[in-house]
Amino acid sequence: QVQLEESGGGSVQAGGSLKLSCEASGYSIASYRCLSWFRQAPGKEQEAVVIIDRHINGNGRTTYAESVKGRFTISQGEMVLHLQMNNLQPEDTAVYYCAGRPTPLPYGGSCAEQNRYDYWGHGTQVTVSS
Repeated sequence: QVQLEESGGGSVQAGGSLKLSCEASGYSIASYRCLSWFRQAPGKEQEAVVIIDRHINGNGRTTYAESVKGRFTISQGEMVLHLQMNNLQPEDTAVYYCAGRPTPLPYGGSCAEQNRYDYWGHGTQVTVSS
């Protein structure tokens, strides 16, 4: 059974850190064509935090949202993807989702398109207080 399950969320004060984990089953982390973290804050649209595209120019490419560059970092094991979040700010408050697509993209498709993802976790809440 293919699943992605997030953990590691919680409540911290501004400037604090959290490390989120996305545990995979069914497919290894390296098997995914697209594997990304998204977040949705109350009253806002879902946005991409980090997008991992494994077939750009034959290599993988990791793209961070401008708002998290220099603060968030991806690391991975065989069956887990981590999101290290440092210097958290109140605007980082959101539910964070791990999403993956193991199959090739259609022509013209992009890992940046949320509707290209086949598997989503249930999300983990991150709350940052000022």
